Amino acid sequence: MKLAGKAVLVTGASRGLGEALMKRLARKGARVVGVSRHPQEMEAVAAALRAEGHVAHALSYDVGDKEAIYPLVGAASALVGPLDILVHNASTLGPTPLPLLLDTACEDLSQVLEVNLVGPFRLTKAVAGAMAMRGSGVVVHITSDAAVSAYPRWGAYAVSKLALEHLGRIWAAELEGTGVRFFNVDPGEMDTKMHADALPDADPATLSRPDDVAARLLGLLERAEAVASGSRLEAARLEAA
Repeated sequence: MKLAGKAVLVTGASRGLGEALMKRLARKGARVVGVSRHPQEMEAVAAALRAEGHVAHALSYDVGDKEAIYPLVGAASALVGPLDILVHNASTLGPTPLPLLLDTACEDLSQVLEVNLVGPFRLTKAVAGAMAMRGSGVVVHITSDAAVSAYPRWGAYAVSKLALEHLGRIWAAELEGTGVRFFNVDPGEMDTKMHADALPDADPATLSRPDDVAARLLGLLERAEAVASGSRLEAARLEAA
């Protein structure tokens, strides 16, 4: 897939992997919209890219808010046209320090699921039909090794990511043959604020740089037609763009 000219929406794009991916996509010639709950940070990312001559826009919405989804899609489409690529990167850990399941409030579990699972479902539902009608599109779920390994204290986050992965597989099965492709990508442990919030004693030198992971995600997008829809992929095993 040639990324130049493609309309892309990246959630959670004001920092970390989302920011790095937005920058790399814009510099490849994509028309990119980043969305975040942090409007000033998000606008700063987009403004810096526009100053370089790229097409980049910032929106402030909470993907965990049901009422935000259709306004978000409408605003993004008005800025860059019908979406070709959707990256579900926005995510929340829930309360930190991470609690044991026995100490996890039901309301906290619900909130994690709303942001990490239900929000992506609603957002995909809002754009995948139009993608199918056009005969092409790519949806990427950013997942985690916590989806496949049982780490104590990661319960709410892990459950949300496991469900997100299976959601991607079901989307892929139901939309097989339409030209819309779904990928679950495990980025590995990265030097991000989220990782620091979860594991404050971790050595940043042992963690991947978000920009390096973004380069590998770009490589996946460029080769999307050759990768089976519904695949679970580890970023460390992907070839960088």
